[in-house]
Amino acid sequence: MTITATLIPGDGIGPGISAATVRVLEAAGAPFEWDTQVAGVAATERGLDPLPAATLESIESHRVALKGPLTTPIGSGFRSINVALRKHFDLYANVRPARTILPAARYPGLDLVIVRENTEGLYAGIEHFIGMEKDPKAVAESVMLITRYGSDRIVRFAFEYALQHGRERVTLVHKANILKCTQGLFLEVGRHVAEEYAGRIAFDERIVDATAMQLVLDPYGFDLIVTENMFGDILSDLVAGLVGGLGFAPGANLGTDAAIFEAVHGSAPDIAGLGIANPASLLLAACLMLDHVDEGACADRIRRALSSTLEDGSVLTPDLGGDATTEQFASAVIDRLSDDAAQG
Repeated sequence: MTITATLIPGDGIGPGISAATVRVLEAAGAPFEWDTQVAGVAATERGLDPLPAATLESIESHRVALKGPLTTPIGSGFRSINVALRKHFDLYANVRPARTILPAARYPGLDLVIVRENTEGLYAGIEHFIGMEKDPKAVAESVMLITRYGSDRIVRFAFEYALQHGRERVTLVHKANILKCTQGLFLEVGRHVAEEYAGRIAFDERIVDATAMQLVLDPYGFDLIVTENMFGDILSDLVAGLVGGLGFAPGANLGTDAAIFEAVHGSAPDIAGLGIANPASLLLAACLMLDHVDEGACADRIRRALSSTLEDGSVLTPDLGGDATTEQFASAVIDRLSDDAAQG
């Protein structure tokens, strides 16, 4: 059955890696029919708002979207278009898997997931200046917003995700030793939710700075991490570095009524239009999207083809030490898909 989904190609390298990803999806037999929309600089260049109403309406209608990297236009009313999308659709759960697929990686076989609360914390953007002694910006103050409701739903999401995906342990990461109220509430709620899953999913808790060190020393000690917004942002990038960088880091932003899947790296304007960007992050995000719509077999075929392409090493983009274009890399993945089908 065909699934209509919103496609936002994005800015900079976005259109190039989006086109490559769509090619691979079509070759794999993915069931998507695309409703292509714009946002960011691509929208303002057409005289539209950075986040046009038509784009929002498309996502509201189809409830699932694949998004390339976006650039927030300077001088616009948005702190971040990505944040605006998360707030508009209440995409409260950010899921960032980290799985080693590069050959000769520093941490072979690594497979862990970070679940990040996506709407609260310091990133809620509740901040202001306080004037003092003729200096209107003498003090800058920001509020870390943590609610019982938001904490409960993200920790509960993490445990349910663990059950559905065969994860054995949830680690809650916090800073409650110092931030007694905000992080204390997050930890309190997390412990309460964990009790409901006792005997099914193991639970432990760790302080964020110690977690960062332990992730570098021995990331195999983690299975699924759940944490608040800013800590999740930092730790998910750290973990991406363990498996090869943001070029291999897909992201899923999930809510009750919509889901947006994205490459988590930036729009890379320095190489925009050169046709040499690595599409792996967006391709892996598309695999998460396939999982979301119960097309896991198709997603796994693409993951195997991508892994085989990287292992072969003869067709790689410049960031991976090769000289292939984005399209040549996509074609190599498609060839591997054909090989996989023939062997099947």
